[in-house]
Amino acid sequence: MTNAPASSHLTAGDVIAASLGDVRGRVSVNQPLGARSWFRVGGPAECLFQPADTDDLVTAMQRLSPEIPVTTLGACSNVIIRDGGIPGLVIRLGGAFAGIEVDGNGLIVGGAALDATVAETSASKGLGGLEFLAGIPGSIGGAVRMNAGAYGSDMAAVLDWAEIVSRDGTLLHLEASALRFGYRRSALPDGAVVVRTRLRGEPAEQSIVSGRIAEIRAAREGSQPVRARTGGSTFRNPSPDISDKKAWQLVDRAGCRGLTIGGAQISEKHCNFMLNTGDATAADLEALGEEVRKRVLEKSGVNLQWEIKRIGLKASETKGDAA
Repeated sequence: MTNAPASSHLTAGDVIAASLGDVRGRVSVNQPLGARSWFRVGGPAECLFQPADTDDLVTAMQRLSPEIPVTTLGACSNVIIRDGGIPGLVIRLGGAFAGIEVDGNGLIVGGAALDATVAETSASKGLGGLEFLAGIPGSIGGAVRMNAGAYGSDMAAVLDWAEIVSRDGTLLHLEASALRFGYRRSALPDGAVVVRTRLRGEPAEQSIVSGRIAEIRAAREGSQPVRARTGGSTFRNPSPDISDKKAWQLVDRAGCRGLTIGGAQISEKHCNFMLNTGDATAADLEALGEEVRKRVLEKSGVNLQWEIKRIGLKASETKGDAA
């Protein structure tokens, strides 16, 4: 449902909203996003679309002009939304995309299903192999895009196929091999939205699977600042041919544990985590990350790569709103 204002002065967001026509999902312009992210920072979406179902998403993508950028947000657990907001169309999948169904030795899972919920459902159905998802804050669509992994497994090890809606509005069924998974990356096309997946499990005793999930949660609670405003691992671990140290070890060696810029801080508990201590801006967080990268490069010669996605415009890049 789109409600473009009857005004001669339309913002770019209004124009995008109007172009979607009579979609059945919710469309809003200049929609604040900061409160949705785990860091609790960031500017607004130029136009936010929450589709009613897959057909509604297909219709919207087909109507959207090809030059309009599309950004999909999941649980917003591993992103910094920049202070200037996100231009173009921002898609956020709701409950219609969060279904989980048993399918033989696996699960059919919607792109908006939370990773932890998938792990719990798998345990309740006597399926093992998906426990690692209990240690990943986020949703399945984002996990596919970045080949999320933890505690000895990743999406590449369990994904059979994914259904996506491409940028031009085509519904595609992709086998896992087509995604060419690598470490924290996939070949998912730009602008594509993961709407449904099949995750492979294996028969297992419910109590054993539940026990493993409890162990993962306890380990995460004991080593990570899970109750803080954070975004998960900040930097990717370097490949073994570059360094035998993990990212947190390189950050610690460079003397960055507890380092602050503005309201942003490197966690004292786990120094591959950044925190919003209360009044950080996205600019503070990004500047802190870049300062850490600089110090690690100077100390160890390793050029750390961001694992957290930084999306949108910096405050200084915000464009005018006249269409």
